[in-house]
Amino acid sequence: MPRDNAAENAPALGRGTPTTHGDTANETQGLLQDSRSSSEHAYPEHVHESTPVLFVWALTATAALSGLLFGYDTGVISSALVSIRSSLGHPLTTLDKSLITSITSFAALLASPLAGLCADAFGRKPVILLSDVLFIAGALLQAFAPSVSTLIAGRAIVGLGIGAASALTPLYIAETAPAHWRGRLITVSTLLITSGQVVAYVIGWALADMGSGWRWMVGLGALPAVLQVVGLIRMPETPRWLVKADRPEQALEVLKRIYGGDEDMARELVKGMEREIEEEGGKDGVGWMRKLRMVLRDLWTVPVNRKALTVACMLQGSQQLCGFNSLMYFSATIFAMTGFKSPSGTAILIAGCNFIFTLIAFSAIDRIGRRRILLISIPWMSTGLLVSAFAFTQVKLLPNSVQAHQNSDAAAPPWASALLVSSLLVFVAAYALGLGNVPWQQSELFGLRVRAIGSALATATNWACNALVGITFLPMMELISPAGAMAVYASVCGVVWVACWLIYPERMGVGLEDVGQSDHADYR
Repeated sequence: MPRDNAAENAPALGRGTPTTHGDTANETQGLLQDSRSSSEHAYPEHVHESTPVLFVWALTATAALSGLLFGYDTGVISSALVSIRSSLGHPLTTLDKSLITSITSFAALLASPLAGLCADAFGRKPVILLSDVLFIAGALLQAFAPSVSTLIAGRAIVGLGIGAASALTPLYIAETAPAHWRGRLITVSTLLITSGQVVAYVIGWALADMGSGWRWMVGLGALPAVLQVVGLIRMPETPRWLVKADRPEQALEVLKRIYGGDEDMARELVKGMEREIEEEGGKDGVGWMRKLRMVLRDLWTVPVNRKALTVACMLQGSQQLCGFNSLMYFSATIFAMTGFKSPSGTAILIAGCNFIFTLIAFSAIDRIGRRRILLISIPWMSTGLLVSAFAFTQVKLLPNSVQAHQNSDAAAPPWASALLVSSLLVFVAAYALGLGNVPWQQSELFGLRVRAIGSALATATNWACNALVGITFLPMMELISPAGAMAVYASVCGVVWVACWLIYPERMGVGLEDVGQSDHADYR
């Protein structure tokens, strides 16, 4: 619903204007200006309507291979956990499984803030390349692991790569994308995450009965990293970082390629970036530690930055606390515990649903808007989780989840099994439309000066919550039952919906150069 005209004249937060605690509308003012007015100011109409040139698609696809790596790792461990059996010396315990899954998230939590700092100092591209080296090393260490501890070490190295890539890939794409295609192009990364999960589940299903099949599953994760290294070496640094590094001529050349040779447009954008940098304090030449302190201070003390960080961290944390990745990590284990004959095969349905609805999000996110998608999809997530909680009450869990699919006794009546799968598909579909994609649009919340560090801190929140969910999911299933776990995640979704309604602003179509001058949120 459009705001009244008074909102148009609201003073900008971040320029010393106080707000009152009791007025929610005023509290959210100052985060972002009207998407239509700001984007139309920065971009001519022909840019709004035009499809990105081939060069932009190449940039996006190459960077988005990091998503494929993340998705493959998430999906493959689900199948590997039910295939390892005793090949590492003993059957995996609940603690083993929790550590194998959660150590990746803990490592990513450590890497993502450091990645933001390094990205400001050295550029976005070199840090993504470093993450590929970590992916390759970690995948090979897992493939040749002689023990559980070595497998955990390999997954920790992969986690470092995932943490860096997950913080910087959306940032790289956002800083090279035309404004009115930014949401869709960032969604390409999420689309490749879901593609990686589908590929991982298919490979896991194909190799499930092979003696050393799980080693091939985890080792194949090195291939996308090799492909990304080959492709990314030929790609440029982002123009916004080049301007920030006082290399405007190089930025101009990159922008000309992005906008199909339109030099006037490229020069206008370079001027806008330079103006943004000057308004945020100029190109300081201070040391990296002092610069970090300055950026962190600005993130916390400048109201518009603080609100942007709050929103970004809230969305990234919510993406994990809703329980989705527990389903990705343990879907094969869940289906084995509930008596499905082919748990890895059944899990392919989950990954396939995620992929299909991410495709729908790709086409919708720059038309419907980020805020509307969240407010529409989150209630369906809660519904799917509550129905799955009921279905779990009708399921008899089998004690040996590794060999449960060999048990001749049905763990659940057919209608309960069908209801369980259907409800989880509803949850996954709604997640893919909203929370699976929107949090990664976080770069558009921050001004250039604080963008890399702000995005990295938000991504660190994601991984902290990911680690929490990964290490607590199986114990929570045992402590309060699967139905109780699903009910907890459903309640989280309810809280997230209220938070989105209260504080999340619409950013559809707003130019990144206009973020620093944002005056109010547009809640259409």
